[in-house]
Amino acid sequence: MAEEAVRVGLVLAGGAARGAYEVGVLEYVVTEVAKDLGHEIIFDILCGTSVGALNISCLAAFADEPRSRVARLDNVWSSLKVSEILRPVSGGWLDAMRGFLGRTPEPQSSLFQAGPLERLLSNSVPFERIDTHLRAGRLHGVTVSATQVATGRTVVFVQRRRAHPAPWPETGTVVPKPVRLRPAHILASAAVPMLFPAVRIDGRHYCDGGLRQNVPISPARRLGATHILVINPKYHRAKGEVTVEEARREDAFPSPFFLLGKTLNALLLDRLDNDIDRLGKINAIIEAGERRFGPDFADIISEELGYPPGRGLRSLETILISASESISRLCAEHVRQPSFEVPGMLGRIMKRLAEDTESRESDLLSYVLFDGDFARGLIELGRSDAKQHHEALCHLFAQRGGV
Repeated sequence: MAEEAVRVGLVLAGGAARGAYEVGVLEYVVTEVAKDLGHEIIFDILCGTSVGALNISCLAAFADEPRSRVARLDNVWSSLKVSEILRPVSGGWLDAMRGFLGRTPEPQSSLFQAGPLERLLSNSVPFERIDTHLRAGRLHGVTVSATQVATGRTVVFVQRRRAHPAPWPETGTVVPKPVRLRPAHILASAAVPMLFPAVRIDGRHYCDGGLRQNVPISPARRLGATHILVINPKYHRAKGEVTVEEARREDAFPSPFFLLGKTLNALLLDRLDNDIDRLGKINAIIEAGERRFGPDFADIISEELGYPPGRGLRSLETILISASESISRLCAEHVRQPSFEVPGMLGRIMKRLAEDTESRESDLLSYVLFDGDFARGLIELGRSDAKQHHEALCHLFAQRGGV
């Protein structure tokens, strides 16, 4: 197989307020892994969906500051206040129900306003710096995935040094769209249905990219990543694991909050295993083919399948780091503490959702708990989980080298 440059892609999944976990993993990588290797950690390709897109935009804007850019993210997450980020839309629930009944021409499409998140993003990320870093070669490419509301297709907003053409052909369900990334693209990717409003870009509405592509591995591969670090704030239970609370309440009629939380899990977090499994099978086939037929096996097969040069099948070394503890449970425990206070109706609803440590409704709560203290706990969990992958991380980034 022909030699190609080592390019490391960073893939950050969605998960709304759970995104602080990703920062913890990155902190460990840019400090402890970098210390052992003796050089700074470089990411050539950055791909994010939903809250992962928010984190990616900051990393891209400060690509010339390998360590401090993660510290910036830490500061942003650690200073969040629920009451400042979650501003309910006046009459949100009532207007939503009217919309279902067709009794209002313009029903509200979300429970919370987008303004606070937009201001936070604009104040934290100088987007013009992304343009500068791409021109300077500090980045190879940046992508943000969103879902086009009218068609249901995934639109991958792509920024590279070359604005056109699109970096890969359009498929039936995925459309690459060359852009200069700006706040609207990030807000569109992070517009979780029901929670935040869809965003209009060039006359079309977009919402959370996690509906179809929560973990954007494919864009990283298509942009030429040879090694990928995937961070996903989802807790993977042991097979057959059932909590005491779930067993006790299994037959109870599920509440709307429970159903919404589980729906968000299914849409935003639950499909990564299949992607990783598929990558593993492709890697195994390529490696077996090279052993049996020689190092040009992947190139020959790619040509036979009609792939253009440089875009065919190849091995993709991947490290997946995901939460070792249930973030929903940690969220419920945090909100139940007497020190946790959010004024008004929102605070009372949050306390209600966290009544049990194993509360079934805490899935939903964990998506909207934009709280600095809770974020710091998730950051520490991320650091701890990354430590368990220390040797594999060192091996991956040693192949890339540094500056």
